[in-house]
Amino acid sequence: METQMTTLSAGIMLFLIMDPLGNIPFFLSLLRDVPPRRRRLVMVRELLIALGVLLLFLFGGQYMLKLLQLKSDSISIAGGIVLFLIGIRMVFPPADGGGIFGKAGEGEPFIVPMAIPGVAGPSAMAALLLLTNTQPGRTADWVIALLLAWLATSVILLSATYLFRWLGESVLTALERVMGMLLIALSVQMFLGGVASFLHLAI
Repeated sequence: METQMTTLSAGIMLFLIMDPLGNIPFFLSLLRDVPPRRRRLVMVRELLIALGVLLLFLFGGQYMLKLLQLKSDSISIAGGIVLFLIGIRMVFPPADGGGIFGKAGEGEPFIVPMAIPGVAGPSAMAALLLLTNTQPGRTADWVIALLLAWLATSVILLSATYLFRWLGESVLTALERVMGMLLIALSVQMFLGGVASFLHLAI
């Protein structure tokens, strides 16, 4: 992770990782068996759970890394790999149509898979761990970046029904492909940053 990353760029990165546009068809399929009057309530509940999990990783990231004795370059390399795999699945989705996180289950979703990993996925957690570990003095900036990304994601997902009708599945699919390519570029940068950091320490 580059040291000059701004709050806005961190927020954009987290927004791309959360991939709200790509999650619209998947979330709508998860809510198809939920009564219409409960759908918005379920969505708000899952979004709040996801925010709580991400804030936990943001504030507890440094302690978690110390407990596991992990270094920032290890998190950067692992985060880049996970981000790359998710980006690949966004650009080239599985043939079964299950989306990034597999097929939708039955009944009302609770935490999995809507909150985790739908919004609070492993790449978002890894990115927050990396941000807090490389620049621990900017926790307030990372909170703002996370809240901005989460708010934008929430607005899009809460408007999922209208956006799906207005844009259509083909447009949403094209947007997801573009976001996937951006995520792949970010993952390569994160991976190379971790490798460069490791080689520098090894010297």
